[in-house]
Amino acid sequence: MAKGDYIVSLDIGTSKVRAIIGEPAGNSINVIGVGSADGEGIRHGSIVDIDLTVESIRQAVDHAERMVGIHITSAYVGISGNHIQLQNSHGVVAVSSPDREISEEDVDRVLQQARVVALPPEREIIDVVAREFIVDGLRGIVDPRGMLGVRLEVEAYLITGSRTAVHNVVRCVEKAGIEVANLVLLPLAASQIALSNDERKLGVALVDVGAGATSVSVFDNGVLVGTSIIPMGGDYVTNDIAIGLRTQTSVAEQIKLRHGCASVELASEHERFKVPRIGSNQEMEYSQYDLATIIEPRMQEIFSLVRKEIEKMGYSPDLPSGYVLHGGVMSMQGASEVAAQELNAPVRVAIPEFLGVRDPSFVNGVGMIAYAVRSQFRNASSEAASYGRPVKTGGGLFVRFKDWLRDFI
Repeated sequence: MAKGDYIVSLDIGTSKVRAIIGEPAGNSINVIGVGSADGEGIRHGSIVDIDLTVESIRQAVDHAERMVGIHITSAYVGISGNHIQLQNSHGVVAVSSPDREISEEDVDRVLQQARVVALPPEREIIDVVAREFIVDGLRGIVDPRGMLGVRLEVEAYLITGSRTAVHNVVRCVEKAGIEVANLVLLPLAASQIALSNDERKLGVALVDVGAGATSVSVFDNGVLVGTSIIPMGGDYVTNDIAIGLRTQTSVAEQIKLRHGCASVELASEHERFKVPRIGSNQEMEYSQYDLATIIEPRMQEIFSLVRKEIEKMGYSPDLPSGYVLHGGVMSMQGASEVAAQELNAPVRVAIPEFLGVRDPSFVNGVGMIAYAVRSQFRNASSEAASYGRPVKTGGGLFVRFKDWLRDFI
């Protein structure tokens, strides 16, 4: 890849909108810029005010631009929500090459065939993901390119979403002056940096505890097999603090970030802070232990709902690889301990290993960049191997990767 190529991700969340700039480094990435802004116009992960959302996107992008000194024109945009559905699909094509060698074009065509399904008018295909390829009846093939065969099949699933929800996200980004390079399903993106290959193969739940909602996704045999949304997240903890301490929501959020502890057992009686009360000029003093008695029940409820959601999706709550959690709430002291107790399974908090984004809240944004880079890297490697010549790097990464994706849209 040419030096100077950048990938930008936009994570439009309930509490924060984040723009992250990544630079490809082979099959990996370097994070070189981060911009964030308070999320306005979004409730429980859904856009409720176009203008406020557009302004938040502009602020986040401007922040990232000033950090790196470049002008952002295109970005990969994350999408999730309870409108997302997975639908099984099957595609089959004849291998086109006279020597029966399966090429990139054959893989593209069979994935296109998998997209040919009848959908209600209010649904839209976001992406198609291969579970396995089948070559002349031989199943379990991950990458059939270069193999010999006559008949190529794919067992895939279509990621579909509400046409209204998808178009509203795209409209907000475009009104902010940014072109949507592609939409990326957030659990798939996050899995790129949050999960190991073994975890994906054995069975694992990836849980994103966001501000307005909690996303629960299950991976098994290396692929995403189910995803669901729980309409409860970190904002509920903030509201509980505001009510319990009788203070403003903005103050409650600051207290949660500075002094929050999710476990009463781990909380300190000695860490004390003052809180301005609503309707009074006086301040009341509380300890971290007092705060934990408010936070812990809500966190227990969230993780209890996660466990029930896994059961509802038809999977055992004690998955072989346990639970991998991320999201801003998971940086709170004691959060992982409460999760392990409530889920009764191994728990790990995912943190990106890149300078400047070492926080669970950045997993989605960094994951989108990794998802795009690895897809581009695989495609470029295949092109070089197939044609026996160096991969061209002209035209910019956005143009080249978007051209490749256009076949799937």
